[in-house]
Amino acid sequence: MLKDNEELRGLIRKTALINAVQHDGKAQAGPLVGKVLGEKAEFRTQVKELSAFINEIVGEVNSLSLEKQKQIVEENWPEVFKKEKAEEKRLPALPNADKYKQVVTRFSPNPDCVLHLGSARAILLSHEYAQIYKGKFVLRFEDTDPKVKKPALEFYDKIREDLKWLGCKVDEEYIQSDRIPIYYEYAERLLKDGNAYVCTCIPDEFREKTIQNEACPCRNLPPAEHLERWNRMLDGSYTEGQAVMRVKTDLNHPNPAVRDWPALRIIDNKKYPHPRVGTKYRVWPLYNMAAGLDDHLLGITHIIRGKEHLTNGVRQEFMYKHLGWEYPQAIHYGRLKITGAFLSKSKIIQGIREKEFTGFDDPRLATFAALRKRGITPEAIKKMIVDVGPKTSDVTLSWENLYSYNRKLLDPQCNRYFFVAEPVQLKVKNVPKQFKVELPLHPTKPERGTRKYTITPSGEEKAATFWITKKDASAMEVDKVVRLMELFNVKIQKAGTEAVEAVFASESYEDIRKTKAQLIQWIPVGEEFPCQVVMSDASVVEGVAESACKKLKPDATIQFERFGFVRIDAVDEKLAAYYAHK
Repeated sequence: MLKDNEELRGLIRKTALINAVQHDGKAQAGPLVGKVLGEKAEFRTQVKELSAFINEIVGEVNSLSLEKQKQIVEENWPEVFKKEKAEEKRLPALPNADKYKQVVTRFSPNPDCVLHLGSARAILLSHEYAQIYKGKFVLRFEDTDPKVKKPALEFYDKIREDLKWLGCKVDEEYIQSDRIPIYYEYAERLLKDGNAYVCTCIPDEFREKTIQNEACPCRNLPPAEHLERWNRMLDGSYTEGQAVMRVKTDLNHPNPAVRDWPALRIIDNKKYPHPRVGTKYRVWPLYNMAAGLDDHLLGITHIIRGKEHLTNGVRQEFMYKHLGWEYPQAIHYGRLKITGAFLSKSKIIQGIREKEFTGFDDPRLATFAALRKRGITPEAIKKMIVDVGPKTSDVTLSWENLYSYNRKLLDPQCNRYFFVAEPVQLKVKNVPKQFKVELPLHPTKPERGTRKYTITPSGEEKAATFWITKKDASAMEVDKVVRLMELFNVKIQKAGTEAVEAVFASESYEDIRKTKAQLIQWIPVGEEFPCQVVMSDASVVEGVAESACKKLKPDATIQFERFGFVRIDAVDEKLAAYYAHK
């Protein structure tokens, strides 16, 4: 029989353990058949029996905790983890990086909201490339729309805080609302050289002519006329909507959106004052004017942005040609969709205003503030973004992708504790002796220490009482044996969601291992600490944590066994925590 072949058993167990570690603790039987046959081709005629043997061993491996699986692999096949580290993804080289004395990248947010996962790619790729090439990473606040995408003072600092949390050190910072005179200077230069003009056409009429590849009546007026019109824009003679400065392009360009794009417009500064400069300016640059000029003037060598900006790049290249400049290297990545993530800035702000969300760190949001509060690490976000890279194809990820990266980082770091949600009392009778139990803070790091509890039976019934979860209590059946983790086995005598009674069965885990008895966490009555966990959907789970949790500090991230990773928010009369993920 195959089961008597110890060499084969060893090979299957090794393959299953490695597969389990690579799949968050759950080995997949299907792929193992091919791998085993790849090394043991002589068993090809016994595939049915081999598959059954593999399924049996996979079941045994999957019954182990992920920590135990990792411990076995680390002790027996350490090269697996070394190979994983060697195969970590790296970003592709930047185009023409050696052409520049120093690589300079930038992140350019509009401070009209906090940052969220939708911004992660632009931030982290730009910062990572600057680090790789020992270059500069520039933060540029693009705040030149006080009307539609109105910036707010609070978001400048919140964005700085988010970047700091992400580990993205800013080498230089600029705010476009401080640079308006610079944009005016280049506007006048373009007008004088005949490469731009002030258009007073009705927008619909201008659009109609543009679609027909025709110049509007304003386009070919002499530069002196346009400079005079420019001054009228500045002095208030023209009001909002009456005039706009346009950069000349090719009226026969195949994309009508490129033809003579708008560069500066008038905004009613009394009605729409800017939060930083108030009513100082009434003529404001549009995106392509301000961003295009700044990319050159600030020495940006590589622009890393989404492919939705491809047309903007084409527009700006016309302006660069007029000014005699060379356009920076532009890397356009595909769209990154994260299913289930709430990424609309306007809806986030509206939701907060209408009290739908508790704030920018509401756990239902994908803001960095919310992720930080839940215990999602910046390293996990960075790893996910680097692995996706700047590929041009669209990518769809899920929350579980991010959780998987985070789990791998947290698993070796986080101490373990018991948490009992919706506690129900379990009374265990006939406990034969006093049990002194030491629960490891981490299963593979004994140097971390333990949590110690003494279980002393009392009364004629020699009973000990514990808190267990309502979920575990409701799953119990009379005469079934369950194991209190790291303690002993009990046989259920009375089941229910209000109280459970049991009798001591045995101490050894080996007694029940083969029966696959349920393992449940517990807390001795009298050793509980009230605990509240805010879940990712903002629901609240009330329960008790073990008394050792009283020593925890705010901002610590721990693992509640059989529940998930949580970040500690407060340790007062009760423990307040935010749920990260399983």
